[in-house]
Amino acid sequence: MNSVLKNRTWRYATKKFDASQRVSEDDMDLILEATRLSASSYGLQPYHIFVITDPGVKAKLRPVSWNQSQITDASHLIVFANVTDFGEELLDGYMQNVSDTRNIPEDQLKGYSEFMKSKLLNLSLEDKNLWAIKQVYLALGNMLQAAAELQVDSCPIEGFDSKAYNKILDLDEQDLNASVVLALGYRSEEDETQHLAKVRKSKEELFTYL
Repeated sequence: MNSVLKNRTWRYATKKFDASQRVSEDDMDLILEATRLSASSYGLQPYHIFVITDPGVKAKLRPVSWNQSQITDASHLIVFANVTDFGEELLDGYMQNVSDTRNIPEDQLKGYSEFMKSKLLNLSLEDKNLWAIKQVYLALGNMLQAAAELQVDSCPIEGFDSKAYNKILDLDEQDLNASVVLALGYRSEEDETQHLAKVRKSKEELFTYL
C-alpha cells in the first residue's frame, strides 16, 4: 500500500493514550512546522496555536473537556484558538511580512492589500469568527496528517467548554477563542478502538465525477 494511504489508514481517533510516552522534541518540531506551512485563506492565518505539556494546565482543562482522559494522558495537548475580531492590523501585518519575506516594496502590494480589506473588513463579527474558524480547521487537518506521517497518534476534540478554556488560558484578553483541541501522543495497548476497521463512505457514495 502506498505510504500516503497506509499512514491515513493507520491513523484513528485515539481514545486512550499511554501517559508514560512522550513525543520527541524533533517530531514535535516537524509537526508544528508542517502546521505552520498550512494553507490559509489569503495566507493570513487568523489563529494562534497553544502547545500544552504542563500537567497542571492539563488538569485544569480536563474537567471542562467532558473529563476525557486524552486531555491529561496525551503527551501534548494542542489548542487552536481563532481570532475573534480583527481590523486592518491583521492584514497590514501580513502585507509587511510579504514585503519583508519576498523583498517587495510595500507600495507594490497596495492593490492586493486593498482588495483583501474590501473582502474581509466589512464582514460582521459573526462572519469574521466563522471565517477564522474555517482557517483553523485547515491547520488542524495538516497537523493530523503530519502526525500520522511520523506515526504519532492523535485525537481531535470538539467536546469541551470553549468559554472555560478561554478563561483558563486567558484567551479573551487576547481576542482569541478556543475552537478545537488536538491530543498528540501514543496509543495505549488498552485502547480497543485501535483494532476496529476504519469506517468511511465508499468512493461511489462520496465522489461525483463531472
